[in-house]
Amino acid sequence: MIYTVNWFRKDEAGNFVWPGFGENMRVMKWMIDRIEGHGRGEEHIFGVTPRYLDLHWDGLDFSTDQYVQVTSLDLQAWRDELKLHDELFEQLSHRLPQELVDTKDRLTQRLSA
Repeated sequence: MIYTVNWFRKDEAGNFVWPGFGENMRVMKWMIDRIEGHGRGEEHIFGVTPRYLDLHWDGLDFSTDQYVQVTSLDLQAWRDELKLHDELFEQLSHRLPQELVDTKDRLTQRLSA
């Protein structure tokens, strides 16, 4: 399994949306739970994301609305991002594993749907 996070996402005012470095363990615990076969989540274009209720929020005032903001996806921004990867993939094509090309192609297809 591969996991990705964006602890540095900012809101319209330029403030970090995630509540802070010390709260990363909440997500990391979910990752371990997934690896051990009992973590839940919901499928989306990039894979599985924990739902708000899948994380432990004890001792932290972090609302469902804040969580939605930190986990939302801007599909057009991702389409634009993948277009930027085309040149790099071409430059590396002689050494690039086919699995990486296939993964990018599947992601592009899902973003186009």
